Amino acid sequence: MELHVLSDEHFMKLAFQEAMVAYEKGEVPVGAVVVSKGRVIARAHNLTEQLNDVTAHAEMQAITAAENHLGGKYLNKCTLYVTLEPCGMCAGALYWSQIGKVVYGAPDTKRGFRSISANMLHPKTECVGGILQEDCGEIIKQFFQERRKQG
Repeated sequence: MELHVLSDEHFMKLAFQEAMVAYEKGEVPVGAVVVSKGRVIARAHNLTEQLNDVTAHAEMQAITAAENHLGGKYLNKCTLYVTLEPCGMCAGALYWSQIGKVVYGAPDTKRGFRSISANMLHPKTECVGGILQEDCGEIIKQFFQERRKQG
């Protein structure tokens, strides 16, 4: 029997679907999924407007959902797929969750954790950027262009 391993692109497309849900709700369009053993165990998108909570980023929502699913606070055997490079707050939470791998789409040169320090994730966490970068970056750009027009 052949084991089929799904690609980073496959899971990033699922995170992008979550970003689209956020976009439709008027939230900054960032989506995230957490994968364990090849299966999605958490899906989330930004909810900062809906919850009136500046900490309700897609990553924070996904971390909490994944930890609840697993029944523990560590995600060291999981991968987070997120459409935008995590900010410093989210990188800190990912550090404490000991996430095994972070895969992000578009870089965030202004607020992304790498603009603060490349060492914000747990030392054992693998990090990959640029997966579906163009799509992930374009939806953010479009969202803010529309917001500026509404002024």
